[in-house]
Amino acid sequence: MKKRLLFPTLFAALTSSALAEKVVNIGFSGPLSGGAAFYGKDVQSGLDMAINELNRTGVTVKGEKVTFKLVALDDRYLPNETATNVKRLTSQGIDVIFVPHAGGILTVQPLTTRDPEFLLVAYSSEPKILESRNPLTFMLPPRYDNYVQPFAATQMKAFGNRLGLIGTTSAYGKQWAAVISAEWKKQGGTVLADNGVDYSTTVDYSSAVTKALADKPDVLFIGGPSQPTALVVKAAREQGFKGGFIVMDQAKFEQMDQIVPRNYLDGSVGVLPTKEFPGTQVFVAQYQRQFKKIPTSEAALNYMGMNIIAKAMELAGTTDDPMAIRAQLNAAAKALPRSKTVYKLFGVTDRGHVDAEFVVASVKNGQYSRLRLIKTFK
Repeated sequence: MKKRLLFPTLFAALTSSALAEKVVNIGFSGPLSGGAAFYGKDVQSGLDMAINELNRTGVTVKGEKVTFKLVALDDRYLPNETATNVKRLTSQGIDVIFVPHAGGILTVQPLTTRDPEFLLVAYSSEPKILESRNPLTFMLPPRYDNYVQPFAATQMKAFGNRLGLIGTTSAYGKQWAAVISAEWKKQGGTVLADNGVDYSTTVDYSSAVTKALADKPDVLFIGGPSQPTALVVKAAREQGFKGGFIVMDQAKFEQMDQIVPRNYLDGSVGVLPTKEFPGTQVFVAQYQRQFKKIPTSEAALNYMGMNIIAKAMELAGTTDDPMAIRAQLNAAAKALPRSKTVYKLFGVTDRGHVDAEFVVASVKNGQYSRLRLIKTFK
């Protein structure tokens, strides 16, 4: 009797072992609460969408079936909390971590090559991320210094040479303000007082806008997460501002026009909405069905980034060797089908930067006009 029971038990154990899958945790530290929560959740939604698809279609690494799981931690947009979260994630054996803000990225970059090593996937356009030449950083969006020349030239010609500043006061926002100010002066313009505010904590922007408009600017530099940026536009238009806006790349027109009338955005320059790019229709439709909202580049680029990571793991034959995975990013990017890249993707540079095409645009009469094609690296 005991012998007859042994065989079903042994068969069940062998079957269970054969069907077992390796779970690979992917880390995320970003703002999931506070003023930048919508921004952080847009990034997370792109990762969730990619992971759900990868798990559904199946990924095999060195003959072993892999299931991905996102471990997401809230850092409230605070770099010190990013560092705490990253240490917590690496202590759990997580080898790939996505971080979507410059302050957090620059804080944890030095940790990537320490024990334990991890691959940092950076969603920020801050040029300093690449300038550090960190061997375990993978940067997704274009550098923002690609935008300043066409932004300044377009707005100075259309509205005049006096620039007011009401950007967010994060480290990223301050750097953006410094770069656009330098370019504005280079093109012969006058930069007025900096009335920047913390977009993650400010609720009422009317006071900062009033101060900026007192200097009679022709153009306002604004930007941070989309929702508070739209409130800055609202306050400016309601106080009678008729000039143009230079919109930092973090803010997205497709989200701003859900908060303010589209005509409030007329005279703005910024990044072309994801849904306006050719070849994005399938991704946009699938994302809207799943999340009931319009996808921005936060969702699209992190979706693409996660797909590149998964393919790089397949090519490297490992899920837990960050250096080996990093070495396969370019080959992985080139191997992805167009449906998984969203944008036109050429590869990944030696410095770990996505090589793709982006477009900057202006808004006039509610329509987007393309200004210039931007490569994601300089």
